[in-house]
Amino acid sequence: MAAHLRLRGTLALVTGGGSGIGRAICARFAREGAQVAIADCDEAGAAQTLQGLQAGDHQALRVDVGCAKSVADLVAQIQARFSRPANVCVNCAGITMDEFLLKQTEEAFDAVLRVNLKGTFLVTQAVAKALVASGASGGSIINLGSIVGKVGNLGQVNYSASKAGVEALSKTAAKELARYGIRCNTVLPGFIRSPMTDKVPQKVLDKFAAMVPLGRLGEPEDVAEVCAFLASDDSRYITGASLEVTGGLFI
Repeated sequence: MAAHLRLRGTLALVTGGGSGIGRAICARFAREGAQVAIADCDEAGAAQTLQGLQAGDHQALRVDVGCAKSVADLVAQIQARFSRPANVCVNCAGITMDEFLLKQTEEAFDAVLRVNLKGTFLVTQAVAKALVASGASGGSIINLGSIVGKVGNLGQVNYSASKAGVEALSKTAAKELARYGIRCNTVLPGFIRSPMTDKVPQKVLDKFAAMVPLGRLGEPEDVAEVCAFLASDDSRYITGASLEVTGGLFI
């Protein structure tokens, strides 16, 4: 499907943009006419994403989403570079440190929540503050949750908890930010091919695919298309929603 430049005039911040789903979102946004600020803790990955984007005024930036100062610096750099705040934000930065509940360490639990949940909070708050301070007429914040935040998953007590928190955070943000015209929604991917799945044996991936009614694992582009919809005016009356991108998994 050809892009229709729905995002022309949009400045989009995408965290976790250095690989996987985040990279696909950056590419989709650029094809639809957005300026994209690619943020990642992996500077080389962000730079590689930048090189692959459709020509436009884009920038790659380093950020540690779990650090308030780093997030504040990121927002300030975007303001200085583009002379305005991002009016679309996708919180895609995330990590996994899988282990069964009885063996999970406090350090691994904290580390995953620091990036996945605290990071989403810090970036959402900073972007919303910048938009409100600028007097912008609105904005769209899109947070990446996961279907396992709804149903749980063996060996992912920390990841599942973090993604359930992201969904609740997004709904609360939607209620509080609606008065400023800022929408906040959550995308819940299912089994999506990404650097995270590269570590999984093919036999296990085949088993996952067999669980999906549509018969395949998702691609990063499947998630990116939904994010482009939520970033655009096509979704102007949607906020506080959670959109599952799962191929029918767990219905």
